[in-house]
Amino acid sequence: MIDGQGGGIGRHIVEKLRRELSEDVEILALGTNALATSVMLKAGANEGATGENAVVFNAARVDLILGPVSIMFPNAMTGELTPGMAAAVSSSPAKKLLIPLVRSGVEIVGIKSEPLPHLIEELLARVREIAGRPPASR
Repeated sequence: MIDGQGGGIGRHIVEKLRRELSEDVEILALGTNALATSVMLKAGANEGATGENAVVFNAARVDLILGPVSIMFPNAMTGELTPGMAAAVSSSPAKKLLIPLVRSGVEIVGIKSEPLPHLIEELLARVREIAGRPPASR
């Protein structure tokens, strides 16, 4: 999971992943800043690392990359997402499941606007599908 600024999106996703997937699923929190990393660790991530080198180093080593679509854009998140981070994420062989939240003048045409909780539920359903896990019981 990659997030920045206050880490709120990452926190929500990590909390839900931790509740719905077994403990053998390892969640790595990569924050563009220490606060984002800390928030995701408190939410249940197994490990965390912060900054450009952490994202660049780990992007090619994970199975899935989760986060807002802005992690693909250099200088996103008010400049916290460096060009090196964006390049590492976009060139990673990992499957990327990205939430279409962008606030940097980018509009993704064809994507319907949904509230964040709905987008997170869609992301979790896709993670379960990829991981071969049954749908969450309600």
